[in-house]
Amino acid sequence: MIVVTGCAGFIGWKTAFVLLERGESILGIDDMNDYYDPKIKEWRLSTLLDKKNFEFQRLDISRYEPLKEILDRKGIDSIINLAARAGVRASVENPWVYLDANMKGTLNLLEICKDRSIKKFVLASTSSVYGLEEMPFSEDIKTDKPLAQYPATKKGAEVLCYSYHYLYSIDISIPRYFTVYGPAGRPDMSIFQFIKRIDEGMPIKIFGDGKQKRDFTYIDDIVEGTILGLKPLGYEIFNLGNNNSIELSYVIGLIEEFLGKKAKIEYLPRHPADVPATWADIKKAKELLGWEPKVKIEEGIERTGRWYIENRGWLKGIRIE
Repeated sequence: MIVVTGCAGFIGWKTAFVLLERGESILGIDDMNDYYDPKIKEWRLSTLLDKKNFEFQRLDISRYEPLKEILDRKGIDSIINLAARAGVRASVENPWVYLDANMKGTLNLLEICKDRSIKKFVLASTSSVYGLEEMPFSEDIKTDKPLAQYPATKKGAEVLCYSYHYLYSIDISIPRYFTVYGPAGRPDMSIFQFIKRIDEGMPIKIFGDGKQKRDFTYIDDIVEGTILGLKPLGYEIFNLGNNNSIELSYVIGLIEEFLGKKAKIEYLPRHPADVPATWADIKKAKELLGWEPKVKIEEGIERTGRWYIENRGWLKGIRIE
């Protein structure tokens, strides 16, 4: 059995879905919090609940005793920790919840791995740990200058993982994700917001001049890399990105072309925690995992747009900030 925390979140949901399709047994854990509109979490979860070999437990992983009780069973082979509070700007406003979910939650799971002799642990991390370092970001760059509390807590979780690997020989993989997007994505993220706002004739908000670049990476590629990380590796950190830094204005143009509608743009000051660009060096993932991304941004935007159109009816009620 594989435990997938954050199973109603974007990456956790698709990871659990793919593993179930491949015949694995999954114990999914999620607290269904309202950081963004939980209706989309409920939709994702509904696609898992009717599948054989899926069990769901609603729980916050920062609560050690009930988490320990749920995981006190035989047959757990590995844990994929995709439960986290994400969002750079939001972490500046409410850092305490990030400390609980991202560090305390990870610590709780590592303690359970130690006590239950669970030998494989996968921790989802983020490209945000690289801050303003030189691009392309490679895994050997120093990551001790995070620009906000979100990457700071993710870096802390990475370091905790090394301690548990060193002390207790837990095999740990840490993928660092670069700007994940795709169908059923997070409604607080740019691509979801841009599609919905442009389609409904609302202005989109750009923090900065629109020339900032991101290494947009399609959800299916991210999930494949995460699952490959279940192999024995010792302790390894690896980037999962598209190895292509793309200007935000280009992505807006792709969405406009797909929808056949022009964006109304509201420019806002750049947040000090936002970096001007991200770009993943993925040589290590290629060498360790035999992984490389397959979906280019043009195809990914089209797939995401089609999902939005097919689900437009209920998506109209999704809350976006």
